[in-house]
Amino acid sequence: MALALVVAAPSAAPQGSPHARGEAGEKPRPFGSECRTGVAGSHVVAYCHNPYPETDRVRLHVECDRWWDIDTDSRRVAAEPAMTVRLTGRCWKEIRSVWVSHQK
Repeated sequence: MALALVVAAPSAAPQGSPHARGEAGEKPRPFGSECRTGVAGSHVVAYCHNPYPETDRVRLHVECDRWWDIDTDSRRVAAEPAMTVRLTGRCWKEIRSVWVSHQK
């Protein structure tokens, strides 16, 4: 019995070790909705589906092509776990680029 305790003791993680708290070798949890965007003329729509267990706050950013056309950023929308959200935006004329940002 005493021999089993001596053999098991070195393999146990010390109290202050990062392995005891589960921080060091732990992989980051997957995060972020999968978003699809579509542009039709001066309008854009994005559908974001969150397959993960944590809420993802998504935001649509639209950059307009013309210098006088105002670029827009949508409000943040909470994509709850297993939920799909729809984001829309537009320019007066052509769209230069569109992207979606994510926040925990």
